[in-house]
Amino acid sequence: MIAAVPDTREVQGQPAGIVSRGFAAVIDLGVTLGATLLAHLGYSAIAFVTRPRTFQWPNPGTLALGAVWWATLVIYLTFTWSASGRSLGDQVMGLRVVVVGEGRLRGGRALLRALICAVFPIGLLWCAVDRRRRALQDLIMRTRVVYDWIPRGHAIS
Repeated sequence: MIAAVPDTREVQGQPAGIVSRGFAAVIDLGVTLGATLLAHLGYSAIAFVTRPRTFQWPNPGTLALGAVWWATLVIYLTFTWSASGRSLGDQVMGLRVVVVGEGRLRGGRALLRALICAVFPIGLLWCAVDRRRRALQDLIMRTRVVYDWIPRGHAIS
């Protein structure tokens, strides 16, 4: 038996659940991990080009790389959420972060939400038990994550 896939117009604007949000978060973690590793490789390449005879592979340590990854995640989420309300993971999963009663998420609130998400990622699990599918960061920052597949400027018919 084939399960019926809902029409995107039916769920447009509805709160997103734990599975969609979880997959989006995994994608975002992968994007920022990749960016961190590319930055490390770029730094290593510059060190090699500038000192080829004395080159040694830079080893900043796990803690330092973890801190850079964490900072990259916060900057990435802040920028993407304040620019369009969606990160790459959100885009893939058809999600958008909005402010309750106000619409678009802006700079300062996006930064605070990104910090909460990065410091306390397990807060996402709360949306699995909340009736309105809100994670702890949504409750604190008065935000919602909704399904949003329809591009801006297109009318829903």
